[in-house]
Amino acid sequence: MGCMLCPRQCGAARENGALGFCGMDADVRVARAALHPFEEPPVCGERGSGTVFFTGCSLRCIFCQNSAIRAPEAGFLLSVKELAALFLYLQEKGAENINLVTATHYADSVAKALRLAKPQLHVPVVYNCGGYERVETLKLLEGLVDVYLPDFKYMSTALSAAYSAAPDYAEVATAALREMYRQVGAVRFDVRGMLTRGVMVRHLVLPGSRADSIAVLEHLAALLPVADIRLSLMRQYTPDFTPPDAPKNLKRRLTSFEYDSVAARALELGFEGYFQEKESASAAFTPDFAEADLLREFLHKKVPAAQE
Repeated sequence: MGCMLCPRQCGAARENGALGFCGMDADVRVARAALHPFEEPPVCGERGSGTVFFTGCSLRCIFCQNSAIRAPEAGFLLSVKELAALFLYLQEKGAENINLVTATHYADSVAKALRLAKPQLHVPVVYNCGGYERVETLKLLEGLVDVYLPDFKYMSTALSAAYSAAPDYAEVATAALREMYRQVGAVRFDVRGMLTRGVMVRHLVLPGSRADSIAVLEHLAALLPVADIRLSLMRQYTPDFTPPDAPKNLKRRLTSFEYDSVAARALELGFEGYFQEKESASAAFTPDFAEADLLREFLHKKVPAAQE
């Protein structure tokens, strides 16, 4: 049987070099590793979140700001032992946590790397994903991930099909979120206010989709105890990365009315969390995957691979 890690269950023989729906074979490829300052305050802290951006993705969001790292040739190949050593290197450099960005299609290898690194890791492990996850795959990470940071993008089947080629998104993300909460429980913070355990759900308000955003919030409030999770309501959508043939509404920025009305509903529902200023809607906050980062430094120094 071929790859079944993500909800696409494409069955590609990735171990034999075939490319899955994610665009990748089974060899782990990392596009960037850095101390990232632009996450939510309890994730990035003062020193930055130790982000590891994996190449490829099992979602195909037409507005993706990280589309530069979808290509199979983007980034650098790392063995499982090298990946574990990279986690430890980020910790050594002062990372507040190890933040795994879009790791779904490498979840089996990531789990192996975490098992190697965990005995020496003293910071939380954050699983930062699009919310489109198989429960069976998430179970590979049980006991290895401390904080889940998923998106919950849509309730509308029409929107999820048009924007992410995933008409089953809401159903899949609902089951995934239940599993994440089962594993890590209610949010916990340390004395500095850093998130050490739990679930923070991100939702990006899209232009023209205010009603669906409110539907997402109402669904989340019915799904999990709002006091046990945190919400990050994002207004950072920018049309800079949207293709010319995208729907007209995605070619403009979000209005203050759209965002403020969704934020008001979040407060009515009792959510605690994080809201963004209008200035966040800028391509300047998108990582530059071509610039020097800690991954290149790690590879240049030839840090020894983690040992079993």
